[in-house]
Amino acid sequence: MRRVAISVGDLNGIGIQLAIENHHTIAQRVDPLYCIDRAMLEQAAQKLDLPLPQGMQTVKEFAPYFTIEAGIISPQSGAYAYASFTKAVELARTQSVDAIMTLPIHKKAWELAGVTYKGHTDALRDFFDAEAIMMLGCEAMYVALFTEHIPLHAVAQQIELSKLTRFLVDFYQTAKPQKTVAILGLNPHAGDGGVLGEEERIISQAITQATQILQSQEEFEVTHTPLFTPPLVPDVAFTPHIRQRYQHFIAMYHDQGLAPLKALYFDEGINISLNLPIVRTSVDHGTAFDIAYQGEELNALSYRNAIDYIIQGV
Repeated sequence: MRRVAISVGDLNGIGIQLAIENHHTIAQRVDPLYCIDRAMLEQAAQKLDLPLPQGMQTVKEFAPYFTIEAGIISPQSGAYAYASFTKAVELARTQSVDAIMTLPIHKKAWELAGVTYKGHTDALRDFFDAEAIMMLGCEAMYVALFTEHIPLHAVAQQIELSKLTRFLVDFYQTAKPQKTVAILGLNPHAGDGGVLGEEERIISQAITQATQILQSQEEFEVTHTPLFTPPLVPDVAFTPHIRQRYQHFIAMYHDQGLAPLKALYFDEGINISLNLPIVRTSVDHGTAFDIAYQGEELNALSYRNAIDYIIQGV
């Protein structure tokens, strides 16, 4: 059974409720180790009016105790969430666990706590000096993001030949797709031959170069051709008759890929960090401060899918 460190996210949000309510189900699939100390776990359970399940393994105190305030953005909750995450990473780095699964953080709370990273993926890149790739989705459709949390006006200048080529190679080697990977163009109509933008020419060149690099590798096994599509027209790439041909998509920017993904598979989607020496998955939803500690029934499908991906992928 895989041992998985679970970072508890922002304790003012819904993550800890997911952990407590689903412990028995999760513990049948993996051996979970929750990156929270016992005192904080007991406080959360009391505020949720939930009994603590037997067998919830926690770690020794590693961050200052604070009072949970449901739905509040606070530096204390941000600091604890970051400490929980770094504890999980430490356990994976030392091979004390097989993988980590992260519950949702609040980026503003991290900022208030003095954390300079915008999120888990940014931090993981720095921790491991590796170009981590953010991929989200579910078995029906995964979307990887070439650019992530940057302003829309800055996306076009990030589309550089060497950078995109390296991204495509890294993605293919770590995602190990079994079908052709669908690549989205940047511009409307995929540029219309340069009328609406020139970026697709760079994307096409990167696809050609990445294919050549992959096919030149001795260990590379061709399971399908082509490896990548040419740049697809973004506004039709997710229509049913095209979408059914592919499992993996690469989007040039955040909302280009995630808007259709969440419209189609919001409840079941997960977040995966590729191209790292450790395995990391996450739920694909936020802290939901508006319903935290309100006694509402939570949809745990994303949480369970994130655990299942570890079981299948490790």
